Amino acid sequence: MSNLTRDENGQLPSYAWPAGYPLFYLTKDGSTVCPCCANKDVDDNQAPIAVDVHWEGEPLICDDCGKGIESAYGVPE
Repeated sequence: MSNLTRDENGQLPSYAWPAGYPLFYLTKDGSTVCPCCANKDVDDNQAPIAVDVHWEGEPLICDDCGKGIESAYGVPE
């Protein structure tokens, strides 16, 4: 897991730079959230504390909005 780095507008990124791998965030309360939900104004327990690339496997499901977070390399065969 990496430290959180925000862009010049104060937003958490959706993809790792420069490769464009999809990111997901873990919150203080243990939830997995998509970048969109990680950028929402939330209470302290739902604040993102870590970020990582979703390398491979089934899509992760955002615990906030239910959206799928696709993996960089898909589902292994």
